[in-house]
Amino acid sequence: MDIISQLQEQLNEMAMVAVNTFGTLQRDAPPVRLSNSYPDPLNPNPSANPDEDPSKAPPQPGAPPAAAQAQAQAQPPAPPAPQPPALDLAEQPKAMSHALVLAAKKFDALVAALPLSSEEDQLKRIKELQAENEAVGLELQKQLEAAELELKQVEVLFNEATDNCINLKKPD
Repeated sequence: MDIISQLQEQLNEMAMVAVNTFGTLQRDAPPVRLSNSYPDPLNPNPSANPDEDPSKAPPQPGAPPAAAQAQAQAQPPAPPAPQPPALDLAEQPKAMSHALVLAAKKFDALVAALPLSSEEDQLKRIKELQAENEAVGLELQKQLEAAELELKQVEVLFNEATDNCINLKKPD
């Protein structure tokens, strides 16, 4: 793979790592209260009196009746569902940013490996490539003309053969 393709692939990898890093940071960021005029995102229904017993609060719309709640509280609690292994939310951004830095360093190393040349060298190389292209073009043109001549000869022979078959002539 040439160095330009490697650079493109590394740039794509850096973009993917960056998008995943930003997405993870956004997904795992804790809610933040914008101002005191908005409700607290961690406690959207704060009670006016923190000492108030929540069991004496009026029932929420759609909540089961108080008798059903009392019966549910009398039953032993179900065993807790197994929890998936917790992700270390403090370490994940560090690991992702480290991967982004490594990708950027690899990209820098590829850029440093690019050959350096002056504008005059580049123009000279372009002229060489154009001359080579012209020579190859002439050779291809000669081959095309030879192929067209051979095609005409084959067409003549084919027409003679079909005429002989149609007319039931023996070949000369």
